[in-house]
Amino acid sequence: MDRRPIGVFDSGLGGLTAVRELERLLPAETIIYFGDTGRVPYGSRSRETLIKYARQDVAFLRTFDLKAIVIACGTVSSTALDVLEQENPLPVLGVVKPAAARAVEMSRSGRIGLIGTQATIRTGAYEREITALRPDAQVTALACPLFVPLVENGRFRRGDAVAELVTAEYLQAMKDAGVDTLVLGCTHYPLLSEVIGDFMGPQVALINSGEACAAQVAVQLKEMDALTDAAAGKRLYYVSDNIADFSRLADIFLGESVKSHVGLVDVTVY
Repeated sequence: MDRRPIGVFDSGLGGLTAVRELERLLPAETIIYFGDTGRVPYGSRSRETLIKYARQDVAFLRTFDLKAIVIACGTVSSTALDVLEQENPLPVLGVVKPAAARAVEMSRSGRIGLIGTQATIRTGAYEREITALRPDAQVTALACPLFVPLVENGRFRRGDAVAELVTAEYLQAMKDAGVDTLVLGCTHYPLLSEVIGDFMGPQVALINSGEACAAQVAVQLKEMDALTDAAAGKRLYYVSDNIADFSRLADIFLGESVKSHVGLVDVTVY
């Protein structure tokens, strides 16, 4: 048994999709979340900048005595996971492998769509993982750079005219390709699930990368005999800018108030 917390980080709000699932699967675990809201979005950054940011995010989280780090960010998972694994003596888990495995499991035809940030799509990481598991898979990949700013500004609900217009503009190509499974390759994107699902239709399975990652974390901690024996877990949230905006949107998404548990961090000093 291990009562140390789990560290989770993302470029902003999106990683809460993984936190929500971790809370459901592992309610007794303590979770420390860092959202780099001062530098969001990550998706248009160079690999060098992403590695720099990711190292700083991890360095902050490791000021706590963690038992594992979850990269709840598709961009960092696809560009810097190998670096972070080599540099840290504790388990570091990303979203790419579990989401790719879930997509292969769910797809009937092998026609799989992938949407992500520009940096994620540029790496080809999801495609490599999917085709390694299913060589005959046909992957249609598309960058959707406006989705993260929409989510970070609270424009992700069904009925939001801007969100629906942008979704239709981006995803018509996925419809035309006849995909039966769509990987939401950025953890911000599941917040748009209703809008995306309405456009793609019920015949297309949506893969929530944060949810798939959380399920893998639960399995791995159990296999390591590293689950806590505490009666209840705590939740602590840290951001690099604008506590009020983060708290407001996090409250809506998580269904509980986080305001008293959010701190401000200058991550650039790490």
